[in-house]
Amino acid sequence: MPTSFDQSVIDEFRANGGRVGGPFEGADLLLLTTTGARSGKETTTPLGYVRHGDTPLVVGSALGAPSHPAWYHNLLAHPVVRVELGTRTFEALAVPAEGARRDALFAHVVREAPGYAGYQARTTRILPVVALERAEPEGWEARAETVSLADKLMEVHTWLRGQLRQVRAEADAHFAARAAHQGPGEPPSPGLGLQIRQRCLAFCQSLRFHHTSEDAHLFPGIARHHPHLADTFARLAEEHRSIARIQDELVALLAGIGIADPARFRAELERMSVELNAHLDDEEERLLPLLAEVPWPPPAPAPADPEAPAAGPARTEPTEPSEPHVNG
Repeated sequence: MPTSFDQSVIDEFRANGGRVGGPFEGADLLLLTTTGARSGKETTTPLGYVRHGDTPLVVGSALGAPSHPAWYHNLLAHPVVRVELGTRTFEALAVPAEGARRDALFAHVVREAPGYAGYQARTTRILPVVALERAEPEGWEARAETVSLADKLMEVHTWLRGQLRQVRAEADAHFAARAAHQGPGEPPSPGLGLQIRQRCLAFCQSLRFHHTSEDAHLFPGIARHHPHLADTFARLAEEHRSIARIQDELVALLAGIGIADPARFRAELERMSVELNAHLDDEEERLLPLLAEVPWPPPAPAPADPEAPAAGPARTEPTEPSEPHVNG
């Protein structure tokens, strides 16, 4: 949970279209919502930012404290974040900069906001610089018209395919930068390792959420009206477990990209890509005809009949207490 001070800033920000008074009057401020690395709960943090072109940059300064702020640990675990900037709200892919790129971006930040140099001087840790990049893969656009659940499924699948293509393109760029190194010494880091990791993790988490939603809600809902499809859905659920294994392999593969043999890495990534795309193709063949007549978004529930007998008290389930969260 945000501290009481943070919450007052958040409330003022949202009430005034991104403008905040007091010590932050005139400052460039955004709200960053991350998902807890351990708790899985959303937390919103007000942060100063600096623009680099069209990309907002945030710095994990914690005012020069010895440890990285909690929001930074959160975005390493869950790269897709929500950003509120002025009156706009959008999803972003949080990508920490590495090596020479981090140094160049931090120098840019200090030119725009010199106070960050003081925060760096207070601590021996290297302050992370995080670019809040476009979450969607390059070239992706939402469908112009989504009127059925089949349309929505294709939109999700197109997004997933685009993310996978971008992971492959960024891996190729990584190896091209390594191959271009000439002269003595170790090749310089191309600075794409974390970017690829964040993109891959976003893809894997989105695919896992998509499959979980299908197994828990979509398939049982359709099976109630089409019981003869129960075996089909059971096979798809089994495929989802196999895909989860491939996702784990993909994350492990990308973790070693800095030292990987390019030919072997590309062969493994291609094998996994083929399996993942084949699963999406198969799912579309089986599901699209069933979903074409299901409207999207779902229609609003019908209003209650005022003459119907009153229902008894709702039964509530106990909930676990939320995990304490420390803001950075």
